[in-house]
Amino acid sequence: METKKFNNITVKDLVRKIFEHKHLFIVDARKTDDFDDWKVEGKNVEILNVPYAEVKESGIGGYLEKLPDNEDIYVICAKGGSSQKVAQMIVDAGYSKVFSVEGGMNAWSEHLEPIKIGELTSGGSMFQFVRIGKGCLSYLIESNGEAAIIDTNRMLAPYEAFISDRKLAVTHVLDTHLHADHISGGRKIAQKYGATYFLPPKDAEEVTFEFEQINDGDEYEIGGIKIRAFYSPGHTIGSTSFIVDDKYLLTGDILFIDSVGRPDLAGKAEDWVGDLRDTLYKRYKELTDELLVLPAHYMSIKEMNDDGSISAKLGVLYDKNQGLNIKDEGEFRKKVTENLPPQPNSYEQIRETNMGKLSPEEEKQREMETGPNRCAVS
Repeated sequence: METKKFNNITVKDLVRKIFEHKHLFIVDARKTDDFDDWKVEGKNVEILNVPYAEVKESGIGGYLEKLPDNEDIYVICAKGGSSQKVAQMIVDAGYSKVFSVEGGMNAWSEHLEPIKIGELTSGGSMFQFVRIGKGCLSYLIESNGEAAIIDTNRMLAPYEAFISDRKLAVTHVLDTHLHADHISGGRKIAQKYGATYFLPPKDAEEVTFEFEQINDGDEYEIGGIKIRAFYSPGHTIGSTSFIVDDKYLLTGDILFIDSVGRPDLAGKAEDWVGDLRDTLYKRYKELTDELLVLPAHYMSIKEMNDDGSISAKLGVLYDKNQGLNIKDEGEFRKKVTENLPPQPNSYEQIRETNMGKLSPEEEKQREMETGPNRCAVS
């Protein structure tokens, strides 16, 4: 009699199910500490931690009553090995619809899903690349055959496939600031396509490579579309937002949907908190409420729109975002400098890599980025 075997599923297919709001039952086979720190999230995701090290010794029996009888079961681990063993245990216990997630949480962390945000006035569109496993958001603006990329992740293949499919000429690559939670792919993708790489100079005093400066009020034209730099310090001293086509406000790590940026990742919280408040409570206030805010990160799945995108009108955020509604300056300072979440994993090494001081191998880069993003105050 042939032994029944589990099936495999790619992270891309799993992400699509989450974006389509399918109910998913996930078994996470990693150690409990790793599971508690970071896990698959989704509006309709139910997840159970079943550590492989434990069931390898004592068997899966103690967890079977917690598994659904007539529902697909998706098993994930760190890299895709232990999940196969746990998935087979579940199949051997009599469950037939069991899937192992290929590549595990490593693949989950690195997947980028492009989502169309909206049209541009001179033709073309704004696209948001959602890195669901890390909460990173990057952007590709395409118009009349030209493209700009903002806050590029280090995984370049998804952008390259998108660019190839649409036969785009990349002319500008920009970072809103020197990132501390993920390694920027901006310089590499600019080199690949012969584009110009831009970085705010106040964040780049220790950068070891050549770049073009982003200064307040600078304008860039992409296929007839205007991108305007809007200096917005506070998360870093150089943080710069971009107003695209007078419709979209790319806020970097200054303003999120449910929170605001933290000012402490370069060890200068007390120096930068005043800049942060000035940006949020004065500079952004000068802008129209109708701008659609597109941040560089999100903190939880509850910030996600029905199509999987992350966005909200600026006026809506001034009504609903707690970080924009702290009237007392002392209370605001306390909120954004005390009791903050842990700093991102390897953030100092990531900053040095983004400065060009370090050149870690691919596996080391993956290890440095492991875990959730922690760029928001809460």
